[in-house]
Amino acid sequence: MAKKIVPAGLLAVALLVAAAAPAAAKTDEVALVGELTLPHAMEFDGTTVGGLSGIDYNPRTGEWVLISDDRSDRQPARFYTARFDGGEFELTATLPLLRPDGTTYPKGTVDPEDVRWDPWSGTIWWTSEGERAAQLIDPSISSVGAGGHFSNELPLPANLRMEPTAGPKQNEVLEGLTFAAGGSRVVTAMEGPLLQDGESPTVEHGALSRITVQSRSGWVQGQYAYPLDPVFAESPTGGFANNGVSALLADRDGYLVMERSFVTGVGNSIRIYRITTRGATDVQHVSSLQDAKVRPVRKELVADLADLGLSTIDNVEGMTWGPRLPDGRRSLVLVSDDNFAPNQTTQIITLSVR
Repeated sequence: MAKKIVPAGLLAVALLVAAAAPAAAKTDEVALVGELTLPHAMEFDGTTVGGLSGIDYNPRTGEWVLISDDRSDRQPARFYTARFDGGEFELTATLPLLRPDGTTYPKGTVDPEDVRWDPWSGTIWWTSEGERAAQLIDPSISSVGAGGHFSNELPLPANLRMEPTAGPKQNEVLEGLTFAAGGSRVVTAMEGPLLQDGESPTVEHGALSRITVQSRSGWVQGQYAYPLDPVFAESPTGGFANNGVSALLADRDGYLVMERSFVTGVGNSIRIYRITTRGATDVQHVSSLQDAKVRPVRKELVADLADLGLSTIDNVEGMTWGPRLPDGRRSLVLVSDDNFAPNQTTQIITLSVR
């Protein structure tokens, strides 16, 4: 059964805020079109809607896909499809992500993060962060067909696999996924540095994570160091503070990268950068980026969400190109992950990009 969300009052307020905001509320390139918020713990087809960490738009069908990072704690790991025209948001279906044997993922064995339509086949690709705890579970890039049935898994580079003293850190793994070069390349971004690549960002320093470019069969065409910003503020309570990549999106001859920073007692900072790998060092055979002499990708700031007049800035994790706006500009649509927490929100944010 479809579920329609038409928060007209909220959307009208968001549009008014965007229209009335001073010049500093938008960059030369990006402006706020509107935002809507889904009800907390909304029920749909026997599932709790929340933890939305990835979003993608299929221009051929006009359909949207969103993935929940529920680790099968509440209901089986799953994705949703939807219709969204900028004002009315309608969930159309939910399907469980299935293992090769056709069963759902047991609790704690999967951590879904990003999702993309395959531009060639129309199937859905998604990433899992894996697990670094009592049991080591490798991250993964998988595709599913109709009904959520397992289709394929892309081989990962050896340095992205979980090893006792090397590989990804817990919860700083495959946050970004995109197709590039017309769909012939599968590109992923690590949220933070590998264990062997050094400390995660702090207020004093940034860090180097990795962006990996692969063919559709898994051959690594290149891997590049991505320079993460330092954490934007100190925690007044001495609590958790970090910064990392939360989304990756192909853009012309480069990519958009979204950095998401959270500081306990302060909140979130979300920045979107445009990057190019041209001239960057291929680091796929560099065992450690710590103190290594490599040239990272070049990046330039496209938008800081703090400048766009949003009603709130929450844990934004997903990013996709949407349909063209009436004035011809591209729409860039973001979604936030509420972590199923009542003090957080599930936002769907529409930006315009010149």
